[in-house]
Amino acid sequence: MLKKSFLGLTNPRIDYELLPVKVPEPEQVTPAKTVTLFHPKNGAPSAAPVFQVGDRVKTGQKLALFADDPAYVISSVTGTIASISSYTGDYGKEFSAINVSIDENEELADPFDHQNPTLETAIAHLAFVPGNPAYSVLADPEKNIHTIVITGVDDDLLIATNQYIVTAALNDIKKGIGILKDISGVERIIMVTAGESMQGYGHIGAEVKGVDTVYPAALPHMIMKDVLGKVVPAGRNCEDMGTCFMTAEAVASIGQAHASGQIPVHKTLTLVTKDGTQRLVKTTIGTPIRDILDTYNVSINDEDRIIFGGPMRGSAVYSLDHPVLPDTNGIVVVDRSDAAYASDYPCINCGDCVRVCPARIQVHMLVRFLESGQFEEAADNYDLLSCVECGICSFVCVSRIPIYQYIKLAKYELDRARAQEAAELAESTEEMEATEEIEVTEATDA
Repeated sequence: MLKKSFLGLTNPRIDYELLPVKVPEPEQVTPAKTVTLFHPKNGAPSAAPVFQVGDRVKTGQKLALFADDPAYVISSVTGTIASISSYTGDYGKEFSAINVSIDENEELADPFDHQNPTLETAIAHLAFVPGNPAYSVLADPEKNIHTIVITGVDDDLLIATNQYIVTAALNDIKKGIGILKDISGVERIIMVTAGESMQGYGHIGAEVKGVDTVYPAALPHMIMKDVLGKVVPAGRNCEDMGTCFMTAEAVASIGQAHASGQIPVHKTLTLVTKDGTQRLVKTTIGTPIRDILDTYNVSINDEDRIIFGGPMRGSAVYSLDHPVLPDTNGIVVVDRSDAAYASDYPCINCGDCVRVCPARIQVHMLVRFLESGQFEEAADNYDLLSCVECGICSFVCVSRIPIYQYIKLAKYELDRARAQEAAELAESTEEMEATEEIEVTEATDA
């Protein structure tokens, strides 16, 4: 819900959507014929492929395309691999899209070793479960993680997926918390819930704290400041401060997997259709969008938008074949008449973006550098790296400048440039060391 001052002199108040006391069960949506699984690409493989087109797979089976690649996906259905193709996602991220034709008779894969939980086992088998757990952060020796925060609220508007999980899967969350403590060695675990729903969770083995119901209070940087009392410095992230964030669904998936020995393959998400109707949906990971929309007779016309995530921080997808992913918490369908179109109209210095920014950034100045591709200057002079990526600046922009998208692009380009610089520096250092070693050897021989 959006509330604005009559005079327009104060910040707009945007409230998160809260579930009713009696929560309806998610509606089941079954994929029609196929699912698509996005297998991450980690450079050029040096080994022969393990799986090929025509191979049969089981539900819950681990699919690593190459023997020397630690990346994998979990087959969410029983069937036959129909195709394997390349797919490029946002900001150049590359995947192998594995398309699996579904068999009518389901066959479950053998249980993984769930009796002796370790971080290595979790990384090897549970990286693709619903909620997308952040195991890599827990395993990173450079991150001294001392706190795990479980988010029982979603970080975008109109989405209520993790609120539902907290209500419906509390026993799985409790089990998952115990597993997380065992495999990570982290004793301090905090679950954050909407401010009005804090009671009844004292037995789960974690501290329970409430967050404000006003957007963007549920974003990790805001939770760090408002709940943990720590401000994340510009250019650093929550993990650098020793705090790892996981969704309630991720923790529930961990608990469910270790209770049964079977890897969860069904994703809960919030679907918002053109007329604003919100419903909780449970479907198989890899289900194409078209199967979900066909279930509810939602037609897609030219210039309509399908947004993965919420309206403030989500990203549009451009194919009805795009699948539900382990971290897909929401799908919002926007009619073209309601879509907010970007404009090349210049900033008019109204100041609305500055007033609403939770990081107190001079957004009206920042966007001028971003529009012209001066990303380094934007980071050095106008606090680009302080942005918490809430998207409110784009929401209030009178000129309809896509500020949030500019910021995301700038951060991506800076990360890529700095990674390239680090690689070149490492290569240069190796060459210098090799040259010095040769010179020392030649001097010794002489």
